[in-house]
Amino acid sequence: MSDLSTRVNSARLPDYVGKTVRLACKPLQRSADLVTVQAADGGEVMVQLLRDVDIDASSYIEVVGKVMDATTVKMMSVIHLGPDLDMKLVNDTIELIHDPRFYTRMFT
Repeated sequence: MSDLSTRVNSARLPDYVGKTVRLACKPLQRSADLVTVQAADGGEVMVQLLRDVDIDASSYIEVVGKVMDATTVKMMSVIHLGPDLDMKLVNDTIELIHDPRFYTRMFT
């Protein structure tokens, strides 16, 4: 079970410090080794990038990484999701995943 990577939005990050998560997001601004992204709930998150990773600002991505603190994720891998993604649907799905009515049945 240690290989689990739960899907989260920016509001859920504080609950996962030190754990591996999946963050669907849209790149906003990039510097040398960091990218600011907009998560499915509209919150901004800093992502520490892998070396030589290719991030297309016009495409949605899913970052798999370790939560360093409430606003920072250290990237372990990235999945390119393309230019069209319904972030409201993604966020609604994340909230359902974390709803105690379903979470305890599916993930424990």
